[in-house]
Amino acid sequence: MGDEHDALRSAVRDLLTKHSDSAAVRKAIAAEHGFDPAVWSLLCGQIGVAALAVPENHDGVGAGMAEIALVQEELGRRLTPSPMLGSAVLGVRTLVHSDDDDACTRLLPAVAAGERTLAVCWADESGWDGYGVTASDDVLDGTAHYVLGGDIADTLLVLTDGGLYEVDPAAAGVTRRRVATMDPTRSLSEVTLSGVRGRPLASPGDLAERVRTDAVVALAAEQVGAAAGILEQTVEYTKARKQFGRAIGSFQALKHRMADMYALVETARSMAYAAAESGTAEDAAIAKVYCSEAFEHVAAEAVQLHGGIAITWEHDAQLYFKRAHGSAHLFGAPSTYLPALATAAGL
Repeated sequence: MGDEHDALRSAVRDLLTKHSDSAAVRKAIAAEHGFDPAVWSLLCGQIGVAALAVPENHDGVGAGMAEIALVQEELGRRLTPSPMLGSAVLGVRTLVHSDDDDACTRLLPAVAAGERTLAVCWADESGWDGYGVTASDDVLDGTAHYVLGGDIADTLLVLTDGGLYEVDPAAAGVTRRRVATMDPTRSLSEVTLSGVRGRPLASPGDLAERVRTDAVVALAAEQVGAAAGILEQTVEYTKARKQFGRAIGSFQALKHRMADMYALVETARSMAYAAAESGTAEDAAIAKVYCSEAFEHVAAEAVQLHGGIAITWEHDAQLYFKRAHGSAHLFGAPSTYLPALATAAGL
């Protein structure tokens, strides 16, 4: 990571410190869109986060996964709800990997400007190893589950076993609804298509694998940021909380536990950065497994070290705990990646 990366990280962190504190996050998750459009507008207008993954010939920055990972890490650190992962990463990378120049020309400039959001409709009820929507002569039927931002997106990109389709969410036969989730900081939706004619887009045979690889790399970076965020809060709490006349952070047993948490965060960060740099499906799977488990452990330890206050709605520890477990299952639970990793390792 060089000076430009440090500047990007600092810019995002400074903006979120001013506009996405705990109160702002709680207000955003209760809002109609599930995020604060004003904060998203600032991120797009002042820093250009929506343009990062968009190629330069489509009015974007043309950045790689390393830069995307830095932004995701800072958003995770604050638990800031935003269209970044669902639209600016998953949606944009789906179009870029499709190599459909017409679709990219029509859709990406507005996405880069923060004026359009995309939603990728993909998973069936069991997860991302199957497709919830089927295509027959470009007519789409079925329900895509766990869609990021599917209820408010301006354009739907529907990934089926027969290819990729563009769908207008206002078309007859399209039904969208936000579903209840354990993690209130991330909105998921179901998108049902009934006899909807989709606009076919170019779709390489390995499109789903390439999109999923990028998605889990971006998610891993977000998990690292969130784990680091709750660790920082835990350290500060143990410095301030006193028991038996001493700050509880001075007790050796608690020091050891926080040292272990720190080690998990830093090794997870290395895994996430390595996956972002290499771009391989194998490294992405490793990062997905390790960062998911690391974040879950750090969040659980944070709850323990905060005591009873951590499970109250007023405290943020419970939000990090819920994000940890929700994120672990997004794009597939860690266990779904282990068989392929075992095969790659010759086991």
